[in-house]
Amino acid sequence: MPQLRRTTPMRDRVRRSAVMLIVAAIVILIDQGTKTLALNTLRQDARIPLIGDWLGLQLAFNPGAIFSLGEGSTWVITVIGVAVTAVLIGAAIRARNVWSAVGFGFIVGGAIGNLIDRLFSPPAFGIGHVTDFLAYGNLFIGNLADVALGIGAVFLIVAGLRTSRRRPDPASRPDPVDPVPAEETVHP
Repeated sequence: MPQLRRTTPMRDRVRRSAVMLIVAAIVILIDQGTKTLALNTLRQDARIPLIGDWLGLQLAFNPGAIFSLGEGSTWVITVIGVAVTAVLIGAAIRARNVWSAVGFGFIVGGAIGNLIDRLFSPPAFGIGHVTDFLAYGNLFIGNLADVALGIGAVFLIVAGLRTSRRRPDPASRPDPVDPVPAEETVHP
């Protein structure tokens, strides 16, 4: 009869870290590839509709954060982006399950994808503008790194919900030290 292999906590952590790194690498490659394609094929002054006026393709460059906030402080956003990415990688290495590892992979990949633009895109190192091309109606223009951040958040929420369902509520378990509930205790 074949023996089942038992995994160790360290081996599980390595596997989850590998999953996170693979997902992050795929996100970065797709993000940077689509940004290069957008730079070579799209224009800032023309929108290509995909789903009517709801979704289209249009080239844009964002010097700020989400919704162009902080346009005049691109270098600050870059420094914050580097710090947050380092914290995310640290958290990702401690992912407790595959769902969390995948979620962190999407988030780390999206963060690094936009950070690459901040570091290496014009106008200069550390103050580069992020290449955007997904036009959401007249609301804003984003990119696939932004989409990956949202997908990662959904995975982390699902991971949290799955973990909370498995963990029994400590208040619902009888106390092993006092097996008789307090209401039934007889006092002399």
